[in-house]
Amino acid sequence: MNLMTSDTAALPLASVQALDAAIDRAIAENRIVGSVVLMAENGQRVYQRAAGLADRETGRPMQLDTPFRFSSVTKPFTIMAVMKLIDARCLSPDDPVTQYLPNFRPQREDGSIPEISIANLMAHTAGLDYRLQQPHDGSYARAGVSDGLDEAQGSLADNLQRIASVPLASPPGAFWRYSVATDVLGAVIEAVTGKALDHAVRTLVIEPLQLTAKFHWRDDDLAVPYHDAAPVPLRMGSVVEIPLPFVEGPGVRFDPERIRRSSAWPSGGAGMAGRASDVLALLEAFRTGDFLPARLRAAARRSRIVVDEALMGPGWGFSWLGSVLVDPSAASSGWGEGSVSWGGVYGHWWCIDFLRGRTIVSLTNTAYEGLFGQYVQDISKAAATA
Repeated sequence: MNLMTSDTAALPLASVQALDAAIDRAIAENRIVGSVVLMAENGQRVYQRAAGLADRETGRPMQLDTPFRFSSVTKPFTIMAVMKLIDARCLSPDDPVTQYLPNFRPQREDGSIPEISIANLMAHTAGLDYRLQQPHDGSYARAGVSDGLDEAQGSLADNLQRIASVPLASPPGAFWRYSVATDVLGAVIEAVTGKALDHAVRTLVIEPLQLTAKFHWRDDDLAVPYHDAAPVPLRMGSVVEIPLPFVEGPGVRFDPERIRRSSAWPSGGAGMAGRASDVLALLEAFRTGDFLPARLRAAARRSRIVVDEALMGPGWGFSWLGSVLVDPSAASSGWGEGSVSWGGVYGHWWCIDFLRGRTIVSLTNTAYEGLFGQYVQDISKAAATA
């Protein structure tokens, strides 16, 4: 999907200056090493900028086409693949997961085996969890569950078996909990298509939209990942565990070299790499056009949880694609009602404002500033008021 491009003057000068200032300030204050920010409005690219360094140690500058490890920016690619299968009537959101994965039968603490639906997986209401949200000795750590970002021992089927061995935290549909559910969806895609996940996503999403994103990246052009530290962000080692700012526990276990190993199983929740232009084109294909029918896109945008359950703060719910802004006033947000957004722990954030026809993608190489920090707050505010 090729977006028309236009000069950044298509935005009010004050908006361009606010976006530039947010990027410049974060780099000058050593909160991020580099970033690529793209914004489209009504199908035209109205802002684009690459800033800082893709590799600080060699001095390699960030470019608009620099690829990044996506982490959870992978999720919308997987969800779009599922929706293409729904549109083709190959599966339904109401189908039980066991229809496609007969052996995936996690129990409750009382030994009962509840039915998990495809929709539960898409909305993160399946009762599953992420190891990164648990204590060091949590149930997922004891079972050896991978979050899709670590050394990736074994296969996707092995990881599903480990996930299923842990009792569900809650009955399916009862509560929202961000989780490995999208990895389980990856296995569903494999079962439905008869193809490995990377091949299936390429056929269903990547090739039709003419994207470059993929699950295994062998070239040496990826942005080098860094993580928050003082006085400057630290370059990630081969394997590094970085605590999350709001969770007591080990945090995220990163293995930056995972993306280069062809033997690593494809994580539908965190395993892709690609460019900011890939993400923008994917999100624009969701926002409008004929890649998916309007009825399905509308269903995917609807909040599936009680807003108070969400951890994003007041006014936010969660849809199949990401967090959804249910009440802009309660959220103190300048984005339009119904806007959908999410990000990735390598340092990314994106948002679609359907009322304004606006989509923004911000990819950085700095965890977690590019996802949670002042940088992304400044970018969001500048883009929302453009």
